[in-house]
Amino acid sequence: MNNTTQSAAPGPRNSLVGLDLTPFSFTRRCWVDLLPASVYPLISDVSLIETWSPSARAVIYEPGDGPWVGARFNGRNRRDGREWITHSEVVQADPGSVFAFVVGGAEHGIVRWAWHFSKQGTGSIVQQSWQLLRTDPVLGETPEELHALRDHMATSAETTLLSLTEWIAGHRSQ
Repeated sequence: MNNTTQSAAPGPRNSLVGLDLTPFSFTRRCWVDLLPASVYPLISDVSLIETWSPSARAVIYEPGDGPWVGARFNGRNRRDGREWITHSEVVQADPGSVFAFVVGGAEHGIVRWAWHFSKQGTGSIVQQSWQLLRTDPVLGETPEELHALRDHMATSAETTLLSLTEWIAGHRSQ
């Protein structure tokens, strides 16, 4: 009988075990010419996100759901020529202040998106944050892939915020 134990060879899936997730987050901000109470309904109406986001399409609340904690919604996303459906749950809904959701649901989600709104002058500072909650092969199998995902999502958030700013400016002048 052989009592020798073999250790698993390091591989892509093993490279994420014990990984510190702190670096896998970001916050981007912009100023918009609209007060928080008026910006909040734009963001919490998840069907509008495709208006500004370069990667989100066909986002819609489940029947009977809306912008409140526990509400669920689905969306189609695109990146690098691939397309997939996400299922998310609203985890914070404070009108005029914060709107946040977790992709994958509150209990077992993989990414948290949050929008914070604060009054500044005649408008608002809008902050969009992204945080990796846990690793999952669908997001990447190595730290390098997760860093690339974070960087891609940060660029996407910057594009979204710029588009939101321009959209609000265009709609205010009408």
